[in-house]
Amino acid sequence: MDHNERPSIRYSGTTVDCADAGALADFYAALTGGAVIVRQDHWALIRTGDGEIAFQATPGYQPPVWPDPAASIQMHLDFYVTDRPAAERFALDLGAVKFDHQPNDDHCTVFADPAGHAFCLSTWGEPS
Repeated sequence: MDHNERPSIRYSGTTVDCADAGALADFYAALTGGAVIVRQDHWALIRTGDGEIAFQATPGYQPPVWPDPAASIQMHLDFYVTDRPAAERFALDLGAVKFDHQPNDDHCTVFADPAGHAFCLSTWGEPS
């Protein structure tokens, strides 16, 4: 295939593995002000003002370990906030856990969601 004739491919969203899709969807819907728009036994989908995130229950799910030099985090979600201290308190109230290791704490705070995935609340690079 000629690379100049690229077929239409559009990014549609991210699916996050977890033990309980509904519970993690509820967490991120509350965190972002979004809504759970699909809830099934092993799959859930939220819609925020900025896009969609899906959650998939995976048998034997093991949360990522971070920071760990022997393992990578694989991926994490980034969220821009206007009031980082308030957003941090809100995330903690929802059940997030703040990591001890904060590599960019001048503009970003790294948390684990209830399933153990890392996510960041950041004031750096905020879109206009």
